Amino acid sequence: MPLFLNEDQTMLADTAREFLAEAAPVDHLRALRDADDATGFDRGLWVKFAEMGFTGMMVPEAAGGLGLGHVEAGIVLEEIGRNLSPSPFLATSVAAVAALTGTGPGERWLPEIAAGRTIAALAIDERGKHGDAVALRAERSGNGFRLSGTKQFVAHGHIADLILVVARTAGDADDADGLTLFALPAGTPGLTADPRRLVDSSIAARLTLDGVEVDGDAVVGDVDGGRTALARLLAAARTGAAAESLGVGDGAMTRTLDYLRQRKQFGQTIGSFQALQHRAAHLYSEMEVARAAVLKAQQLLDDASPDADIAVSVAKAMAGMAMTLSVQESVQMHGGIGMTDAADIGFFMKRARVLTEMFGDIAYHSDRVARAGGY
Repeated sequence: MPLFLNEDQTMLADTAREFLAEAAPVDHLRALRDADDATGFDRGLWVKFAEMGFTGMMVPEAAGGLGLGHVEAGIVLEEIGRNLSPSPFLATSVAAVAALTGTGPGERWLPEIAAGRTIAALAIDERGKHGDAVALRAERSGNGFRLSGTKQFVAHGHIADLILVVARTAGDADDADGLTLFALPAGTPGLTADPRRLVDSSIAARLTLDGVEVDGDAVVGDVDGGRTALARLLAAARTGAAAESLGVGDGAMTRTLDYLRQRKQFGQTIGSFQALQHRAAHLYSEMEVARAAVLKAQQLLDDASPDADIAVSVAKAMAGMAMTLSVQESVQMHGGIGMTDAADIGFFMKRARVLTEMFGDIAYHSDRVARAGGY
């Protein structure tokens, strides 16, 4: 598979870049933060996403979507990252759609997601760092289940219409099997959300499920076989986060290169200094290598390749490393102004810190790749 976009994908990239640069640039995020917005994103912007067809990008055509794949979703996510555009696109239109497609709950929720009427949240993590342990219990209750436990760092969990909750229906917290994924409508009795603003001005919630009753129709996939649906969800979320990381890294790098061409010291632009040229060239190289890794993972997922799982971890780790290098170099090469709130670079660094942690950080995915290789 060639590691470049085809003609249709290039046209989509041009469309997404123009749309997001105009509708949701960095100033849009700054305005939401300064207004202390309690939603975490602009619902009016989400309506525009639906009008553009982005909300249903990965939804099958039979359910009202476009039936596109991870490569196309990644194109939009990269532009979201480049502009730091606050939206529930990753959780709703990518990860949730990947988990719901081909399931009973998907028949209900996928058309609503495609139309932009449903926002989804992913209730996966329970500890301070992303991991594989699941302790939240789902016990049989009549024709359904009773869910009890907590989830942390649930982006949009306080305003979501649909919450995908992974729960343990058998075994112990660290067991690989015995998991079930549930599609939980918002407002279900016993579900409470405690929203907190994160360092990048986004909002995530701590969810408490206190005897939440759901019926059997809420099960996504098979009871005790939720690892399969969860794997689809996480593969999509991780690859999507990697694509957004590329956008964050590229957005910071572009601003920094522009600054190097404009800022003068000792009567000449600082971009003419060889030491800074070397650092900029190194950063560009690392970003391009990460871009190839992300595109490869997207292509393998779209082809349902058995090699996709490890490629996803490679992409998430490499995109995280390249993005981290980009924002760190950007702050340093901007000098003192890079540390001020007036400069946009600080926003990129904060988003990078959150994205790195989402769905597994660099160390988590490096460890997965190493273990798969027998180390």
